[in-house]
Amino acid sequence: MTDLNIKTAEELANYVRERNCDYVKVGVFDVDGVMRGKYMGRDKFLSSLEKGFGFCDVVLGWDSSDQLYDNVAVTGWHTAYPDAGVRLLPETTRLLPFENDLPLVLSEFVGAHGEVCPRGTLRRVLARAADMGYAVSAAVEYEFFLFDETPHSVREKSYRDLKTITPGFYGYSMLRSTVHSEFYHELLDTCRAMDMELESLHTETGPGVLEAAIKVDNALAAADKAALFKTMTKVLAQRRGWMATFMAKWSRDWPGQSGHIHLSLTRDGKPVFHDAEKDRGVSDVMRWWIGGQQALMPELLAMIACTVNSYTRLIPGFWAPTDATWGYENRTCALRAITGSAKSQRVEYRIAAADINPYIALAAAIGSGLWGVERRIEPDQPIEGNSYAVTHPVERQLPRTLWDSAQRLKASGPARALFGDAFVEHYAATREWEEREFRKAITDWEMDRYFEII
Repeated sequence: MTDLNIKTAEELANYVRERNCDYVKVGVFDVDGVMRGKYMGRDKFLSSLEKGFGFCDVVLGWDSSDQLYDNVAVTGWHTAYPDAGVRLLPETTRLLPFENDLPLVLSEFVGAHGEVCPRGTLRRVLARAADMGYAVSAAVEYEFFLFDETPHSVREKSYRDLKTITPGFYGYSMLRSTVHSEFYHELLDTCRAMDMELESLHTETGPGVLEAAIKVDNALAAADKAALFKTMTKVLAQRRGWMATFMAKWSRDWPGQSGHIHLSLTRDGKPVFHDAEKDRGVSDVMRWWIGGQQALMPELLAMIACTVNSYTRLIPGFWAPTDATWGYENRTCALRAITGSAKSQRVEYRIAAADINPYIALAAAIGSGLWGVERRIEPDQPIEGNSYAVTHPVERQLPRTLWDSAQRLKASGPARALFGDAFVEHYAATREWEEREFRKAITDWEMDRYFEII
């Protein structure tokens, strides 16, 4: 990994001047976790480092298909889509190895737009943790499918009969990872060079599906890495004539794609989830953290299961939880308590799929945990065995559609206290929009079922 060790605007400005960079790439992540950005000339970039710059606020006012929301307040035709203030983040600087080490710098919205900015929302949650005396460590692991297709070919095929890079089930395959080792090594090397190093990379069970676990870091850096990983994996795949998808579920025949989040807390550098005097070493803080996550999961689900497609994954028997449950080392639960040494003890937030916006998903997972610690919320008894076979209380049942999840979020007092009214109103409206757009579609299933018979 190239250690730039850039922390300040002055250090970044000196780097750009010393290497005579003509351009710098700048990016910001929108509500859906899509990276938006542009090349910026050196003089403009250096000025923006000092003063910030304006980015058209439509980035916060459109969906993943660039269609304009008609139900949000922060921007729209009623505001005429002005530029919004954006600040550059020198500490996020990376070099793009496939662009001759061109610098890439992340940014986030400020002011009123900062209240609905995904990264800004996570940053505010982490400030709450710091006020409580805690630092949060996080790591995200993704499953994603690879296809021997291009952006043109998938559209020409209307997304039918897509060819994965490998067929059939073959988890942890040494054969296939060796056959396609050039891609594996390109991904591993790129991640290391761009400061999002992987802890592991392997085939999962399914045709052309891989799982990548990103190394742990402080939660804000971990979110940056997770967001960048999705973008750069797609870039590398398309550069070789393939495509990667992080949809929650692209086929009814195969398991969905997870985006599990691992979280732990420290105080003054010392882990606080472990207590050797307690049952299984689970401290009071860890237990209350689980209690808060469990209690608020139904209210915050829209921040985790963020697309219409997310809910096709949340079905029994496909390695995805269906209720707000927890257990020790139990992969049928939404929350998996991982016990062991003080350093390794953590909670895995398993409800998340690969389609998450990492900033928003981490904000929800961390915010609800902190809420539980503040209020000393006790979780239910841990589930033993198959959680799918248990009938859970109504209060633990999760919304089944994106629309219902958005309504739960809007009505949630804890969500408004944790993330702010502006964020909740804006984000819930964007999820309502997403569901409304889906309702306009006539699916293949409907045509097959109704066209002749009804």
